[in-house]
Amino acid sequence: MTVETPDRAAHLAAEPLRPAGPRRGFASGTLDSIKDLLAHRELLGMLVRRELKARYKDSTLGFIWSLGRPLAMLAIYYLVLGQFMGAARGTQQFAVFIYAGLTAWGFYSEAIMAGTGSIIANSGLVKKVYLPREIFPLASIGSALFNFAVQLVILLLATVLVGQFPTGSRWLYFLLAVIVLVVYSTAFALVLGAVNVYLRDVQYLVEIAIMILMWVSPVVYRWDFVQDTLNRVWHNNGLVHAAMEVYLANPATLAVLGFQKTFWVAGDTAYGDIPAAPAVPHLMERMGIAIVVGLLLLWVAQRVFARLQANFAQEL
Repeated sequence: MTVETPDRAAHLAAEPLRPAGPRRGFASGTLDSIKDLLAHRELLGMLVRRELKARYKDSTLGFIWSLGRPLAMLAIYYLVLGQFMGAARGTQQFAVFIYAGLTAWGFYSEAIMAGTGSIIANSGLVKKVYLPREIFPLASIGSALFNFAVQLVILLLATVLVGQFPTGSRWLYFLLAVIVLVVYSTAFALVLGAVNVYLRDVQYLVEIAIMILMWVSPVVYRWDFVQDTLNRVWHNNGLVHAAMEVYLANPATLAVLGFQKTFWVAGDTAYGDIPAAPAVPHLMERMGIAIVVGLLLLWVAQRVFARLQANFAQEL
């Protein structure tokens, strides 16, 4: 049992009261939350390091295991889709093409799924001490970024091996794609992490949705295959155009296309009997619009999170 001394009681009494509920004001409340997060940035770094150490605790290879899943998926897709089903015969440098998409999608899916369960996973801290609860989804994003950086190194080495290291303006596509991934994954992690506290089924729905959405994005197939298929099925240019606009509005699709534009240099030129991949119309402008929309979505997501966080301790 803790004995409360007069000095300790006076120290506690001098501490300012911190409301657990949302800050008032849509704009001012967001600014207050950002200031609170900046004041706890060292704690955020500690939580990121804790997640990484806990994930690979007592393992012999440590962080090298972060390459295990994407490399295994690369091998499976390359063999099954590329060789057995013949997709590699219609796509140049199929291995680089696949791994570029898997690198982008791997970060996006990991960040969203980890962020969804982040509040529940840290229920002990949420119930005992005050700290901005947004810090837990953000720590999940930071952990996913570390794994993403490791996979990116492998992707860069692959482009060097095939003699197609990206240069020039291609890196602008990469920068925009990363911003799209970070903004949208953070927004979804905040909302889903908060809702998951009240409805625990959300995390299972997210796992299913992530599995489905991967196949909706051009991770393991070229984007123009979708357009070709729709043209064969519908025979209506207006309907096909509308469907493709919806398809290309998906931020994950744009990010994957941005990665392919950066690292899959072979896709821009014909190679033997394999035609060049058609360029995505206005890809850079599409990603710019997605970033603007994503920032607005992130703002709304933070306010929703702030509204829901007041009862986290009671629900947990």
